[in-house]
Amino acid sequence: MDMFDYIIVGAGTAGCVLANRLSADGSARVLLIEAGGSDRTLWIQLPIGYGRTFFDRRVNWMYDTEAEPALHGRKSYWPRGKVIGGSGSINAMVHVRGQRGDYDDWAAAGNPGWAWDDVLPFFIRSEDHDHGASQWHGAGGPQHVTDISRVAHPLCRRFIAAGEAMGYPFTADFNGPQAEGVGIYQINTRKGRRASTANAYLRPALQRGNLVLRTHAHATRILFEGRRAIGVEYHRRGATVTVGARREVIVAGGSINSPQLLQLSGIGDAALLHSLGIPPLIDARAVGANLQDHLAVSYFYRSSLPTLNDELRPLVGKIRAALRYLFDRGGPLSMSVNQSGGFIRSTATSGRPDMQLYFSPVSYTRSPLSERRLLNPDPFSAFLLSFNGCRPTSRGTLAIVSPDPRSPPSIRPNYLSTEYDIGQALAGSRLLRTLAATAPMAEIITDELVPGRHLQTDAELLDDFRARADTVYHPTSSCMMGPDPATSVVDARLRVHGIAGLRVADASIFPNITSGNTNAPTVMVAEKAAAMILDDARFGQQ
Repeated sequence: MDMFDYIIVGAGTAGCVLANRLSADGSARVLLIEAGGSDRTLWIQLPIGYGRTFFDRRVNWMYDTEAEPALHGRKSYWPRGKVIGGSGSINAMVHVRGQRGDYDDWAAAGNPGWAWDDVLPFFIRSEDHDHGASQWHGAGGPQHVTDISRVAHPLCRRFIAAGEAMGYPFTADFNGPQAEGVGIYQINTRKGRRASTANAYLRPALQRGNLVLRTHAHATRILFEGRRAIGVEYHRRGATVTVGARREVIVAGGSINSPQLLQLSGIGDAALLHSLGIPPLIDARAVGANLQDHLAVSYFYRSSLPTLNDELRPLVGKIRAALRYLFDRGGPLSMSVNQSGGFIRSTATSGRPDMQLYFSPVSYTRSPLSERRLLNPDPFSAFLLSFNGCRPTSRGTLAIVSPDPRSPPSIRPNYLSTEYDIGQALAGSRLLRTLAATAPMAEIITDELVPGRHLQTDAELLDDFRARADTVYHPTSSCMMGPDPATSVVDARLRVHGIAGLRVADASIFPNITSGNTNAPTVMVAEKAAAMILDDARFGQQ
């Protein structure tokens, strides 16, 4: 059996960071395994190309949830990256850390070392920021953060001005000293290309002789000796392969695949595992139990001024955008369509920002979700406004349905299962209407296309939310961090409760979902995890 010091399962956002940091000094032999294949394709590297990977089984697990009662019995489609770079290779690249209170809450829940002041250095360490080095940002780190404020679509300024007219402050940097307010989102690109952790962390590290990457390697179970993880079994090219770990196995499969692998390996609800013929190693009922996600809805408006629709829909516009990109790596192809937004308080009594806003100068009202492509928007000038609650309180579950690792798990988000989340849905819908009716946004809106102004009552707006709302692709917390093995999966050092030599390090460990996009926090988790793993190795722990 081939032996390594560390085996990392999953070459996604977190796995690429871990592989770089754990192999950096050359003293440890590191194996990184990935179920998917290469990310070296045009539609991954081209920033706006993520619209093409949204339904591409070659790079995407393409999960579906169970039917959600609160969403009129609809299933929700959850794309997840099955490729080097993971979901960071197919996402919209928005770089948001979240609010200070998110992490202070993590620490207050019994997770020492995870307060804002503890995690900020790891955010900074990861960055090569357009703003340069400061107490808020890093320079020279692996992952580039681009400030698009000078090149964002002109209509973003109208969105920001309308937000200011409603009393929301302008912020020039959601990741700086004032995270609250409206402004332009920063994105993870470098010189017009996607700056995923695959590009930023993994590719340079693969030059090291002590790091091995194996793609198309689907992990099937973790191997144990007693209650210590000693290796991993995976399927690759029709063969079953086992590899050994002298020090640790680190699971970094993300919020779907990490709990799935633990359950397949005998770590989960014992009754569930018994029912599927899997011998339980430990009865860990929290595995797959605390699943969270952001749920959003969009309102579409026809505009009297040109939008990205006018640039990207016509053939001549596509040609012009392509030539611009080839010339200087600029223009709309070099960015996400999620260009501006904000973090605001939905009511005067909200103790912290509780709503995330999105403004995209583009619309897709004439095609079903399954046919949407970012380069084929509506054939008229229009844009969308969206919102989601920052900190939903609903929690769902994830459970395997078969001992076959190829079978997708059952995903039940349990959306809108609390009165708080229902109240947020209605408050956000009202807020979008108010924003659209506020100058200077109101001055360019000629019609509300979806849902339509005929919907006015609270009951009608809530029913519309249930009929159209969907995921923002931010699943977290399914291997939740916490001090109590009865309610959490890993401790504050990300060690799986009751098991030696095994950690989980990805978005699944979040005790609560963060107030915003989850990619940057996942990078932070991996940076901090690597530091803890190396620190423990120095002192002979784990």
